[in-house]
Amino acid sequence: MDGKFRKTAAQCEALALLGGPARYVLLFGGSRSGKTFILVYALLVRALRAPGSRHAILRFRANGVRQAIRLDTLPKVVRLAFPGLKFRENCSDGFLRLPNQSEIWLGGLDSAERADRILGREFATIYFNECSEIDYGAVNTALTRLAQRTALRNRAYFDCNPAGKSHWSYRLFVEKRDPVTNLPLAHPENYASMLMNPDSNRANLPEGYIEETLAGLSERQRQRFQFGAWLDDLAGALWSRAVIDCARTPLPPAHELERIVVGVDPAVTANRTSDATGIVTAARGMDGRFYVLSDASCVGTPAEWARRAVDEYRRWKADRMVGEVNNGGDLIETVVHSIDPDVSFRGVRAVRGKGARAEPVAALYEQRRVSHTGIFPELEEEMTTFVPGTVSGSPDRVDALVWAITTLLERGGERFILS
Repeated sequence: MDGKFRKTAAQCEALALLGGPARYVLLFGGSRSGKTFILVYALLVRALRAPGSRHAILRFRANGVRQAIRLDTLPKVVRLAFPGLKFRENCSDGFLRLPNQSEIWLGGLDSAERADRILGREFATIYFNECSEIDYGAVNTALTRLAQRTALRNRAYFDCNPAGKSHWSYRLFVEKRDPVTNLPLAHPENYASMLMNPDSNRANLPEGYIEETLAGLSERQRQRFQFGAWLDDLAGALWSRAVIDCARTPLPPAHELERIVVGVDPAVTANRTSDATGIVTAARGMDGRFYVLSDASCVGTPAEWARRAVDEYRRWKADRMVGEVNNGGDLIETVVHSIDPDVSFRGVRAVRGKGARAEPVAALYEQRRVSHTGIFPELEEEMTTFVPGTVSGSPDRVDALVWAITTLLERGGERFILS
């Protein structure tokens, strides 16, 4: 069966776990540790062993599973481990059919229509790729479809870079507790997990990836992406991952969004080593809730970040762009209007500290009045590590988020207060 694929010791250990007695298995750890590769490999082995069986690979975003799995990991696994294996692709329904008539379905859980297309069927294997990005309710719904009758024992696989100890995956697989009730699991033996880190996958990584790319991250990011550590919420931070995760939601239809604002926090300097310019788009829904739509923050010259901000304004058909003018003054509006004179731009000036400005917005999150319509890793990292008065550097994405939502709190010059 295998071609040039030579399993690492960690991958061999993972395969033993995946084929062991546990029905639900989580592989967690650092970036590029081989988790996704070995899980796709294991899923293909199961599909080939049971003719006519059906298997699903799910992620929060449908385009994410296509880019990461269909166009990247899956072809690599087939080339290295199953040379000569052919499959037919059904593009309209989103599945691959193997020569033995087994099917591999790929999809996202961010859209009810896309989820229904997949979850209207039963599966022998469900693999939740990057499960730290998926709501626990969506996982439970999908698991009701782990019910196909085949020669295989039905299993669910999960992988992630650890998000934090408040995440449902930590409670379920490490603490062996129900994430909703916090009670001990009735059958903890059904849940197993394994740490996999990039150092054990060094033979398959480009030179310098660990020593340069990962070593260059902040200490907190290194703990997560290099060492696969589950992190405690930072004491004093205005946001926790649990608060952000519990309100995550699919993107509402355009007609349900009442007003859309692009918030911009321009970098003070314009060189390549300067802080990022925060560019965050948010909306107020007809339901009175607030939705974070995108994080397009970037490092660049005024012309470059202004172009990015204008692109977001056009993409979302925004009603307003707001930009902090404390450091750039009228120049900021001038640069934006040089790209598109029709942008409805308003300069805003900070008269209070970042923490004081952010606290009312953080309070809306605690009230579950703000939802992220996707996963915004850099923005959410800034949010969960922003401790007013102690932060090093500038939380540019957070500032842009705060400006956008603060503007959405206004109606006709009057502040819009949520009951």
